Amino acid sequence: MRLVLADDSVLLREGLVRLLEEAGHEVVATAGDATDLDALVERTAPDVAVIDVRMPPTNTDDGLRAALRLRESRPRTGVLVLSQYIERGYATRLLTGAPEGVGYLLKDRISRVSEFLDALERVASGGTAIDPEVVRRLLAHAARPDPLALLTAREREVLEQMAQGYGNASIARNLVVSQSAVEKHVGSLFDKLGLTHTTGYSRRVLAVLRYLGV
Repeated sequence: MRLVLADDSVLLREGLVRLLEEAGHEVVATAGDATDLDALVERTAPDVAVIDVRMPPTNTDDGLRAALRLRESRPRTGVLVLSQYIERGYATRLLTGAPEGVGYLLKDRISRVSEFLDALERVASGGTAIDPEVVRRLLAHAARPDPLALLTAREREVLEQMAQGYGNASIARNLVVSQSAVEKHVGSLFDKLGLTHTTGYSRRVLAVLRYLGV
């Protein structure tokens, strides 16, 4: 896939370039700040833009605001936010917007390179890749009483896997259970959350976030 990388850390940026190229992908452009990121993506037309949250010029939420602009101007370009921070307001807008091709991962929680590459491929193919810690932080600020209290421990595990972008077959492998068991848990948790009529994998995950008011 063709990629644009935006991160103000030179070491991280160059390390990602080498990692991605060794995996067979093409990094068509890199950026150390968010100022010209819109024009850079428009010029290079990548499959996915990987963007940090806190970047120059203000080192606050410039990268995430740039990600939101890209989702509006180029909805077919995947956006994977890769950061140490969770900016709740902007993260909510990003994750509850157009459901196709979006991700939000925390740098410190990626334990294997394969996890990152897998998440990147899911975003590129129009899926989602959301770190469960991002979901938990957003839920902690939800205005409604926590509906997740209704879920069993296994249903919570299934929901966390879904939030990361995995389908039922992958969840079954990850949790070492049968696919039929996963399907039963999915049906139960969506029944408890009042989302039984929601269809489509990515839309289901984002519907949960909307329902919880994050």
